[in-house]
Amino acid sequence: MTESTKQQQQERLTTTEQLKFLSVVRERSTRISDTSNVVKVGLIGVGRIGMVHLEAIAMAPGVTPVIVSNHTISKAEEAAKQYNIPKFTSDPMDVISDPEVDAVWICSPTIFHAEQIKACAAHKKHVFCEKPIAMDLKETVEAIQVCKKAGVKLMVGLQRRFDYNFMRVRNAVQSKEVGDPIMIKLCSRDPSPPPLSYVKGSGGIFADMAVHDLDMTRFLAGTDPIDILAIGSCHIDKRIEQLEGSERYDTASCLIRFPNGVQAMVDVCRQSSFGYDQRAEVLGTEGMIQTDNVYPNTAKIYKSNYTGNADMPYNFFLNRYKEAYMTEVKAFCESLVHDTPVPCTGEDGLIALIMALAADKSAAEHRWVSFSEITQEIDGNISANTRPSSLADFESLSPDKIYYSKQDKVTQN
Repeated sequence: MTESTKQQQQERLTTTEQLKFLSVVRERSTRISDTSNVVKVGLIGVGRIGMVHLEAIAMAPGVTPVIVSNHTISKAEEAAKQYNIPKFTSDPMDVISDPEVDAVWICSPTIFHAEQIKACAAHKKHVFCEKPIAMDLKETVEAIQVCKKAGVKLMVGLQRRFDYNFMRVRNAVQSKEVGDPIMIKLCSRDPSPPPLSYVKGSGGIFADMAVHDLDMTRFLAGTDPIDILAIGSCHIDKRIEQLEGSERYDTASCLIRFPNGVQAMVDVCRQSSFGYDQRAEVLGTEGMIQTDNVYPNTAKIYKSNYTGNADMPYNFFLNRYKEAYMTEVKAFCESLVHDTPVPCTGEDGLIALIMALAADKSAAEHRWVSFSEITQEIDGNISANTRPSSLADFESLSPDKIYYSKQDKVTQN
């Protein structure tokens, strides 16, 4: 059996999952006639991630999808039929402006995120947006502030926070089960590298890949970090060495300092020959907790020359994190139904981006970089009288107080 055939089989729903899905669709069709107390949502983008979210929305109580959009309208139509959704379109603004819609899921390409978030806020729609909000800080801050001003919820998709393995580690830290944290370790290694066409323009290994792990260090530590030291290198696909910045790295390591001397270490690599290698560890004053990789099953094999797992870890991210995506979507649905705060805010997404940009700067300049440096340099400078001194201060910074010192300089009014 070829590797491509194996991956196709892993991506395919099992018979049990198909039956479960059909029962959900039947339940959805019986409930759709009484939607007076149901939160109605629309979804933009029905690619792989969009379909994962759509499946989770279909299973969430108190929420029903009423419209989907996709640039290729045939895909939108197919998704609408699959989930018994009454409307589909190729125009995302049809979703955002639909008077029936209470909230919008944004699963479109990154370049459209900030613009679509702001459009949702203008139409008073709550927003779930796949990370990142934007690839630069000014757009990110603008999108967050527009949502705050409009009084709409904004949740950012950082699905690893909802993985049951990482959640267990987080709970152990918060409850002092292993005492006070001393050291946090995270590794993230993909089964195989993406094509050159993907890496070029991806934003680099820190913003594209390590951002999840950088966010996880903050999530596990329960506090904002201070500074970071990062390095990068290329070992897998030498063609990327021609690219700019951290796009030329397929391997990177970061050391992050937190208050009270807590240290965090992150290593990432775009290739792991044995499947997804994504683990976490926290050493505390009274013990240690760590996670293992996730396997398709718990079967072990015992032979004269091998003892261990019968199969390799998952080698496709939607299989590895399917439950996390489901839990994440349900959490946002619950916040909509019960009008409670979202568990992963726009500010969480903002700080994850700041951490990634600081790592990028550190690797480029071969030095420790304080995160406050990034908040003071959005392609230029922040006005001295509004300059934040910490990540917490930056969360409340209004974009109209930011100006550029380079070609696009804008002064304050």
